[in-house]
Amino acid sequence: MSSPDLAENIHIRRIRLLLWFAAGLTALLGGSWAVFFAWRGDVNIFLVDLSLLVLGGLVGWLTHKRRTRLAFLVTLGVAYLVIVGMSLFFDVPREDAPRTSHLYLLVMMMACTLVLRGESRWLRWGAPAVLGVTFIVFASTTWGFESEYLIATSIRRYGGWVHGGIAVIGLMALVHIMLADVAEANWLELELRKGLTRKEFFLVYQPQVRADGVVVGAEALIRWKHPKLGLVPPGQFITAAEDTGLILPIGEWVLQTACATLSTWAKTPALAGLTLSVNVSAKQFLQPSFVQQVADVLAANGVPPDRLKVELTESMLVHDMNDIVQKMHLLHSLGVGCSLDDFGTGFSSLSYLKKLPLDQLKIDQSFVRDVLTDPSDAAIARTVLQLGESLGFSVIAEGVETAGQRDFLLAHRCELFQGYLFSRPLSLADFETYVSHL
Repeated sequence: MSSPDLAENIHIRRIRLLLWFAAGLTALLGGSWAVFFAWRGDVNIFLVDLSLLVLGGLVGWLTHKRRTRLAFLVTLGVAYLVIVGMSLFFDVPREDAPRTSHLYLLVMMMACTLVLRGESRWLRWGAPAVLGVTFIVFASTTWGFESEYLIATSIRRYGGWVHGGIAVIGLMALVHIMLADVAEANWLELELRKGLTRKEFFLVYQPQVRADGVVVGAEALIRWKHPKLGLVPPGQFITAAEDTGLILPIGEWVLQTACATLSTWAKTPALAGLTLSVNVSAKQFLQPSFVQQVADVLAANGVPPDRLKVELTESMLVHDMNDIVQKMHLLHSLGVGCSLDDFGTGFSSLSYLKKLPLDQLKIDQSFVRDVLTDPSDAAIARTVLQLGESLGFSVIAEGVETAGQRDFLLAHRCELFQGYLFSRPLSLADFETYVSHL
């Protein structure tokens, strides 16, 4: 699920528009003031304003290249230094002309809370804190250096109107983006709720095969067919479902549908021996009633428990390990298998693997993709296969798309595969046809 969710895509587009606006405005302000002060012969102030013109061009270029994060960080760093320099050396307050350059710090502080929400907490909270403290210092003191570089009072009075007006416009634009994000999130939550009641979700099944091509099972993957948006893949709505808590009813629906499918397969000899894997989110798995929920669904559908496999992700392991291990043991006591998905991309370690009663490891597709060209990915794939053999787990490689990838994995004793080389995810009817024709 590496692609951004739907709301996040829209948010990123808004941030890019904001950066285009900031780049244009910075270039316009810098260029205009640079021309004005060059005409007056104020070389030092001209150079400062020229740096803003260059900054605007750089930010615009980075935004064009979709380097959104870098564009914002460059804007943040350079603009902060310029504003501090202006406030200390050129825009020192007087009784008849207050300091106004520091007003942009408020705009930057709000922009940080909007753009850096996915960054580490040090950057997410640290950058706004530095900007806020700096603003308070400049707003509450007359600190500055009396020098020949001070801008004339008559010009600073005019500049105060310009700076104040632009700062207000910037704040209004940021508030609009924040309100739009909230509205978008609320809309998406409402649509997800409607999707459940209108039965817009469905499952597709990707075959899991042995080296000889025999299908031994499948992974059930959720899809959403929205009446207006069309087919929405899980990478574009799962994050929103987790954030809103709707992942619980959606996950329960997936489990019930998968078990109903297994019940149907049990009546067909060609399908009766297949296993079916379902992905379980951390919120779903950590529910106190999760194991009982699985037991009840299996019993209601008359499904042999060993036909169901629960796939957990590595990111889940940062939660209460004792609770996770206990639940996995209870699932084992029912006969349900457990697989660790995306192995090698998260937080797991050998100490975790010793504790977890796993049945299977999945080599993440990000390693399989470059296994023939990247020595590091090849080494990771070999290591996972050796770990599985040493610890008694089966290992399945996902994202296998070429014969070369399959042959490399086969050479290192991988026995199970999943990927486009064998089949794309299929509808239930197409999957059953695929199996019956092998």
